[in-house]
Order: sequence, then structure tokens, then C-alpha cells
Amino acid sequence: MSERLPRPAPIRRPKAAWRQAKGGQAFKSGHAAEWAAAALLMVKGYQILGFRLKTRGGEIDILARRGRVLAVVEVKRRSTVQAAIEALKPAQRQRLAAAGEAVRRNRPALQVLDLRIDIVALAPGRFPRHVRGV
Repeated sequence: MSERLPRPAPIRRPKAAWRQAKGGQAFKSGHAAEWAAAALLMVKGYQILGFRLKTRGGEIDILARRGRVLAVVEVKRRSTVQAAIEALKPAQRQRLAAAGEAVRRNRPALQVLDLRIDIVALAPGRFPRHVRGV
């Protein structure tokens, strides 16, 4: 009868330190950008309903309401404001619309509101720009 030898443990490579640091830095930067965007929206009269809402359609950075409008707000931070605005591609717009519809469908109080996709574009040294109905 042959003796069964234990299987060696798989070799796990540690994440490169620079990659881990970059990921943490990006997370913090994104979080700060979302708070800046929320502050801008509140100054403009929006009520913030939620941050980083996860749905089957995707993640909503900020869900806000103003009057009869339910705004699904995507926050983009790039080297220029224009680059941030252009970073929102048509496929992502469709995902945001689907995510907004899912949230609206599950909350009866929001079903009467008009859904709109907005973007808040941020760039270093520039005032944030809110673009409605992208």
C-alpha cells in the first residue's frame, strides 16, 4: 500500500507594496472627491439621499434629490475638469441609469421623481463643476 504524502501549500505572492499603497491612496482620494461633490450639491439645494449605493446595475456614487428630480451623480476626478467630464462613457451612463431605475423602483417615495444622470467633475486647483443630464 502506498503512503499518501501531504500536498504542499500553494505559493502566494504578496501584493507589491507600491500597488497596495496606490490602491489605498486612490480609495481615499475618491472618498474625498465624493464628499467635496456632496458639499457642492448641498450648497446648490440638493438633498443627499445616499453615498456609494450598490445595485445589480452598478454603484451610484451619490444619490441626490432636488424638487422633482432624482439625480444619480457620478463623481470623476482627473487632471483637468474636461478630462473628468469625458471620462463618463456611454456604457457607464447606461449602467448608472439602470442602477437609478433599480433604486427608484424599490423605494415608493422616489417613483414619482424624474431620473437624471449628473456628473461632478473635479480637478486639482479647480472649482468642482456640476453637469446636469449627461
